[in-house]
Amino acid sequence: MPAHTPLFEQHQSQGGRMVDFGGWALPVHYGSQVEEHHAVRQEAGLFDVSHMTVVDFEGEGCRDFLSELLANNVAKLKRPGRALYTCMLAENGGIIDDLIVYGRPDGAYRAVVNAATREKDLAWIRAQAEGTSVSVIEREDLAMLAVQGPRARDAVHGLLDDADRGAVSALGRFWAWDSESLFIARTGYTGEDGYEMLMDASAATRWWEQLLEAGVAPCGLGARDTLRLEAGLSLYGQDIDETTTPAESRLQWTVDLSDNRRFVGRSALEAQLEAGVPRKLVGLVLEGRGVLRQGQTVVSEETAGVVTSGTFSPTLKQSIGLARVPVTTGDQVAVDIRGREVPARVVEPPFVSAADS
Repeated sequence: MPAHTPLFEQHQSQGGRMVDFGGWALPVHYGSQVEEHHAVRQEAGLFDVSHMTVVDFEGEGCRDFLSELLANNVAKLKRPGRALYTCMLAENGGIIDDLIVYGRPDGAYRAVVNAATREKDLAWIRAQAEGTSVSVIEREDLAMLAVQGPRARDAVHGLLDDADRGAVSALGRFWAWDSESLFIARTGYTGEDGYEMLMDASAATRWWEQLLEAGVAPCGLGARDTLRLEAGLSLYGQDIDETTTPAESRLQWTVDLSDNRRFVGRSALEAQLEAGVPRKLVGLVLEGRGVLRQGQTVVSEETAGVVTSGTFSPTLKQSIGLARVPVTTGDQVAVDIRGREVPARVVEPPFVSAADS
């Protein structure tokens, strides 16, 4: 039986069509995936992302520990509240997971990692922490909501008292505000502005109901996937995994090689960069009939590639996708859709930015 988030009963009572998503019972939509998608692009949408794994790092030496664990450099988090997107690599340079890490007071840090990779992530992190003074604390007591869209911030601000509203309103992108009962980060997975909010699990229902009363639309996994793909954001397990490196995945910008810092996977990644990266992750826009789907073959003059994510974009009214192809692939390819070679254009994601929607 899949696990339940603290909002399971709300999803059911509000008509969510529940599915098993990586061992969690979550709504794929509440009646219309497309309407939920447009709600986020045009107004504001609310997602229950309590299945994500929150990990706190405390104790002496957290910074040095994370400096070796992560490919980006946590030394960039010079003040509490700053957030950093990064990959956690294996020794061979493959991506164990992608995550956001936040600086917290007193030398502590918080990371949010993917739900589907929870067990392997925690096992890897705890193995790396052995022999150090760092405590690795999974925060199963917290719930997490994502409020996204051009009206998202106003909706949240309206539920805060004056003092908290002032602090949260002043947050820049990739900054977080950390109070005793609420952690609000100006981050997200849709390409829109908004917040990701962590609170005690017992408070999640109250926040959920208040945000709905404020006019924010409940949204399910379906809209979350079309939004993230329009934004050109990778999904772990499809677009990136342990068989791919950041250099092959449009994520080299998350790797800091600017000094001599040692981190897990650095040697393998540098060797790959020196030898030449063989593959790349690109965006595709289908120019014929059909819909791009994961696993379809990308045909070009080079050796074949593969579509890693695909969907029909509700905003663009076109089929879009991400594909892993040989690095020499040009601007035009074809995709094998049920035996038909359908032309597709190679583009640089994102497909949709907040200003375009």
